[in-house]
Amino acid sequence: MSETVIEAEGLKKKYGDTEAVAGIDLSIARGEIFSFLGPNGAGKSTTVEILEGFRNRDGGSARVLGEDPGRAGREWRSRVGIVWQQETMVPKLAVRDVVRHFAGYYPLPHDPDAVIELVGLGHKAEDLAESLSGGQRRRLDVALGIVGQPELLFLDEPTTGFDPRARREFWGLIRDLAARGTTIVLTTHYLEEAEELADRVCVIARGRVRAVDTPAALGGRASAQATVGWLEDGERREVLTDEPTRVVSELAGRFTGEVPELSVHRPTLEEIYLGMVKDTDEAEEAAA
Repeated sequence: MSETVIEAEGLKKKYGDTEAVAGIDLSIARGEIFSFLGPNGAGKSTTVEILEGFRNRDGGSARVLGEDPGRAGREWRSRVGIVWQQETMVPKLAVRDVVRHFAGYYPLPHDPDAVIELVGLGHKAEDLAESLSGGQRRRLDVALGIVGQPELLFLDEPTTGFDPRARREFWGLIRDLAARGTTIVLTTHYLEEAEELADRVCVIARGRVRAVDTPAALGGRASAQATVGWLEDGERREVLTDEPTRVVSELAGRFTGEVPELSVHRPTLEEIYLGMVKDTDEAEEAAA
């Protein structure tokens, strides 16, 4: 993953007096699954829309697949796939015919039947698209996003409304696409989804990048202290430590049998993320 697919420096976008994107720097490598995290209004969607070429920036620079997305033409757009948050409006045709129709927009499309199989809709190929379930419609959206053989795929909240089983099946599809060499930019509100899929996550708050790292290491998570808890003399006790194994070993020597209600906890991705967002809000309020 040495080649850079997306490079942005000092990216800015303003709406009236509101700075939606306030100087964002990004670098995303080929073959990477890169996830944006942030609260509503943080600037994620605006940033992604600039990178997709659908929104003009007010400042900074951006290079996507070697070109400025704000000026790139049709050939560049054929190399980019997008799965919008809202379902794609499709004609009243069978699934196979819909995918074939969209394939006709691209110079070198995938075989439509192969794409339908890839997204798990082979058994629905002859059914009308409008008869599909919500999860199946989302798979059709992905089929339309990848039928042009994109080098880069943007996914905007792809599993909103999915039940847990459908979400995990969809994750398998995304991993398969990444394994085939597609660079994927994922925007999601599901922290579990980012942790499961992303090579790196980027936390955006109030238009600025707060951290970029692997899910395991974000915000010092990998080296954060662990909380060891247990029950003793009817009271819940906890110790914050850099050496949880040592503490557990000492506890084991103090008790006969199992240590009552023993637990070892390190900060979750959600806790790290929420802490970053809270710190950003408090710093902005203090500055104001």
